[in-house]
Amino acid sequence: MRINVYILSTVLFCTSCAQEGDLIKQEKGMKPDTEISADENDMNKNVPADEKFTIFSTVADVISNSVFGDFGYLLFPVDRNVPRSMTLADLSTPGVYVWYSHIRPRKTVEIINRLYNDALAGQQIFYRMYSDAEIAADPSKAHTGLFFFRGGKDRPFAITNAGGGFMYVGAMHDSFPHALEISRAGYNAFAIIYRPDDPYSDLAKAITYIHDHAAELGVDPSNYSLWGGSAGGRMSAVLANSLYLQRLTGRTDIPRAAAEIIQYTGYSTASPHDAPTYSCVGSDDGIAPWPVMQNRLRSLAEMGIPTEFHVYDGLAHGFGIGTGTVAEGWVDDAIRFWQKNMDTGHSAGLPSVYPD
Repeated sequence: MRINVYILSTVLFCTSCAQEGDLIKQEKGMKPDTEISADENDMNKNVPADEKFTIFSTVADVISNSVFGDFGYLLFPVDRNVPRSMTLADLSTPGVYVWYSHIRPRKTVEIINRLYNDALAGQQIFYRMYSDAEIAADPSKAHTGLFFFRGGKDRPFAITNAGGGFMYVGAMHDSFPHALEISRAGYNAFAIIYRPDDPYSDLAKAITYIHDHAAELGVDPSNYSLWGGSAGGRMSAVLANSLYLQRLTGRTDIPRAAAEIIQYTGYSTASPHDAPTYSCVGSDDGIAPWPVMQNRLRSLAEMGIPTEFHVYDGLAHGFGIGTGTVAEGWVDDAIRFWQKNMDTGHSAGLPSVYPD
């Protein structure tokens, strides 16, 4: 049985006195760390008859479908060479999604079919953050936007930020699955497609856009959360800091996030202005060493900020939602952490000063 490791604002980081190996061992258990599940080993079986897209569908099949309008290409990494003849099964490989592991072809199909069915039902699934005038002034802004996974009407929202080393956006593995699970829990989720060379500006724009269009979108603009893995984790951590939120949005009326949910990133800056923070990482992550993440949360806890930290034994970088691994279920843990920190005062007003 997995035992979660908590860092609470009401106590010091009591586990810091334990041996590092003990912390990792506490996260063992649950399911074996299998790379490919049984149904994916035989891709010709168990395909639902009503699926529009399957693992045999190609990238071109998706992009050319009218329900995805002129934005279908943004479902796939814009800054990677993705042949349109590639099947969704072949797409879901580390060769396309550099730095990622445990990529599930079935999840890719599930996500595309969910968006397709939402669109067929008359729901808008994609929103441009930038106006036509802004895009005309800077055409790169055309390659951005928000995919919307709806939950309950007028309920809080999350923005999920994929990683990709600020080289590309690995949304199909590192933010779409998270958004799908969040929506199934009854909350609204937006997966952002950002420009790798200007990520913080794009996330600031997304927060501003959703805040200003909350009624139209049917979301609660308070108590939102920011989620991210790797590079996306850095984005979330920065914008979940009330000082940087104000600096990057130029606004004082947008509340700080109720929670930041951070996966596998070595971001180490800690500030009293940071939001309550949930973090998880694999013990074998050579890109984001878990002690770095642990130290950041220890610092936040000492400042009185609620935190929760998990290390998963044997996992490397980029395990996503962790299906079929010892990390499976972490999204549910993170949602509970978010819920605990709604309406606690941590997302109340912004200070009137900028950081140095």
